[in-house]
Amino acid sequence: MKIDLNCDLGEGVGNDEAIMPFITSANIACGFHAGNADVMRETIRLAKRYHVAIGAHPSWDDRAGFGRREMNILVGEAEALVLNQINVLAGIAKAEGAKLVHVKPHGALYNQAAQDMELARAIARAVKTFSVDLILVGLAGSRLIEAGLEAGLRVSAEGFPDRMYNADGTLMSRSKAGAVIESPEEVANNALKLITEGILFGSQRVHVDTLCLHGDNSGAVENAKLLRQILMKNNVMVEIKNSEF
Repeated sequence: MKIDLNCDLGEGVGNDEAIMPFITSANIACGFHAGNADVMRETIRLAKRYHVAIGAHPSWDDRAGFGRREMNILVGEAEALVLNQINVLAGIAKAEGAKLVHVKPHGALYNQAAQDMELARAIARAVKTFSVDLILVGLAGSRLIEAGLEAGLRVSAEGFPDRMYNADGTLMSRSKAGAVIESPEEVANNALKLITEGILFGSQRVHVDTLCLHGDNSGAVENAKLLRQILMKNNVMVEIKNSEF
């Protein structure tokens, strides 16, 4: 059994270098909700140093709201917005002798695409336009995963060990008490459950390929350390899935 561990980085809210040794994929902010060219470059260099796969983390154009405010724009505009951000990060990665492996939308864009098929298709088109070889990361069981498969992309179904879920498989809003799990032990045990049991949607269980550890969680580094220990004890290999990176 194996699992990929990813983290949202380059956002200026966590200790990127401290968590980098414990993950296998980095989702790097592309400047629309956080980061800038210098931050992207430094984060890419860190990922290269620790042999971590590099991915674009595009968002709505919402720096003031950290990309967490829902927006509704034409799907064509959303597609262009995502493609623009992928191109920006890819250009910096190329200059650093690196390449993109995956794309994972951020915040409200991610959550809206989990339920809105037209938006999900727009994101998948943007990814495919850049390269059919990129992996599209989305919430396990979501429209985004469906749209990626429909577009002929490789996909990576994501689970969140440090977040609580609603009954329909969507993520509980951060505005609700208890939505973010703080205890490293609880995060690690929840991760193991997601890996072995998947996520329950009614009577159907959906597997996960990658787990997200939020870099802005106050215990992100401790969560990552403990999680790697527990996974090792349970014979779970931590490595990038669906990739030749």
